[in-house]
Amino acid sequence: MKSKEDFLEGQILLIDKPLEWTSFQAVNAVRWAIRRAFNLKKIKVGHAGTLDPLATGLLLICTGKFTKRISELQGQNKEYTGTITLGATTPSYDLETEIDQRFPTDNISPEAIYQAAGQLTGTLEQLPPVFSALKKDGKRLYEYARDGKEVALKARTIEILSFEITAIQIPEVQFKVQCGKGTYIRSLAHDFGQILGCGAHLSELRRTKIGDYNVDNSLAPKDFSERLTTKNIKA
Repeated sequence: MKSKEDFLEGQILLIDKPLEWTSFQAVNAVRWAIRRAFNLKKIKVGHAGTLDPLATGLLLICTGKFTKRISELQGQNKEYTGTITLGATTPSYDLETEIDQRFPTDNISPEAIYQAAGQLTGTLEQLPPVFSALKKDGKRLYEYARDGKEVALKARTIEILSFEITAIQIPEVQFKVQCGKGTYIRSLAHDFGQILGCGAHLSELRRTKIGDYNVDNSLAPKDFSERLTTKNIKA
């Protein structure tokens, strides 16, 4: 385990964000663990790319002087795995909000599913979800959405490097996506349902890679804290 000086000089920590945790909570847990282990009054800690509370997986957390590298890390390509549920839509495009519409899926074939994934590969114009942390006129989009106010959204150019269907058990479709910066997988799920004509929402999501960093090499916040504590007890 690293020393106090290592964390202050700068580290990139691979953290496996738990389900229902915010990215901010994960950063706080790491910051508190480092401060407690080394009796530090303060240390800079930040993350390179938000994960929604209902998503799990790789969160890159930078410490000390490496917080200056956050924007560089945010620009790297990412890989996700997850599940899209067909036949139902939600306002948030995931399970953060309740299902608002249901549609039949009897006529959806595996061939149609593969074709839809193919249409959502390459350079695309994507609308962000209304339930997102993007700002408009100084206010988060989800704040407008929760107040029931409609907002004119602007499409953003994104790149889907690959959209692989890994399993089909209708209404659930499992996938693996490699994408560029600024991609909303929730919006991808929504667009997938629109192409199929049956509606869809994202029901499970895990980030597995950011650039060359792999979730297989990550630690849960609790395990990171325990390793720091064990290291100091042995010292």
